Amino acid sequence: MPYVNIKVTGGKEAPSTEQKAELIKGVTELLFRVLNKNPQTTVVVIDEINMDNYGMGGESITVLRQKK
Repeated sequence: MPYVNIKVTGGKEAPSTEQKAELIKGVTELLFRVLNKNPQTTVVVIDEINMDNYGMGGESITVLRQKK
């Protein structure tokens, strides 16, 4: 049983419900096509991460994007 965890930024940059459905479908189809994994037992989880809750280079993503 494959388990795929996709992490994306949340808030105003979060994917729409339709985009999430497309990600779930696409990843499931990819695992079937490439690895012959059963789509009925493939689990896809999408986590929305607040930009204050992770960072790069010692700064939160919120701060880094404000600098752009």
